[in-house]
Amino acid sequence: MSSESGRSRSLPPGPRRLLGIYLNDHYAGSAGGIALVRRMARVHHGAAAGPRLEALADEIAEDRESLVEIMVALDVRVKRARNVAVRLAEKVGRAKPNGRLISRSPLSDVLELEALRLGVEGKLALWRTLAHVARTDDRIDSAAVDRLAARAERQIRQLEDMRLAAVDRTFAPDTRAALHEAKAEATRHDRMRHPFHRAGWAS
Repeated sequence: MSSESGRSRSLPPGPRRLLGIYLNDHYAGSAGGIALVRRMARVHHGAAAGPRLEALADEIAEDRESLVEIMVALDVRVKRARNVAVRLAEKVGRAKPNGRLISRSPLSDVLELEALRLGVEGKLALWRTLAHVARTDDRIDSAAVDRLAARAERQIRQLEDMRLAAVDRTFAPDTRAALHEAKAEATRHDRMRHPFHRAGWAS
């Protein structure tokens, strides 16, 4: 009796249980993504990126609710306790090096937008996985999953546009400083070519 019980406990989890683990992992991960994008929206409130980040935060929250609906349809229990650990990890992530100890660095925008893009790419992989599973499981609304995948693709494009804008703000040289340096270099070069003329000698 005990040996049979031991063998049953050692058996690998079945597909249904693995799908439940997979969906709960994505559900838990979405908590950190929502917290991050809402915080970024607050930071950029009043700036050009603010409304886009606010709309994106609302969409990601809606996507999470869509995931819950799919989980309910699949009879997968939502393990909300995992969200606590994810939210703590997201808060710890705020302390990552960004070149400044107290004030917010422009590098923070680049790093956070990259993190958000990676998160949405993971979400896109989730929708594509569910679209594949829907071929043999009619409990999944394949049309709804396709719409969610298309929205994730659009979100990725939006995040990439914002990320590249942040890259320009952070790493591109200041235009005025570059022009000043170019003029100074031209002046130095001109003096080297015509030293006597610059000294007031007749040519």
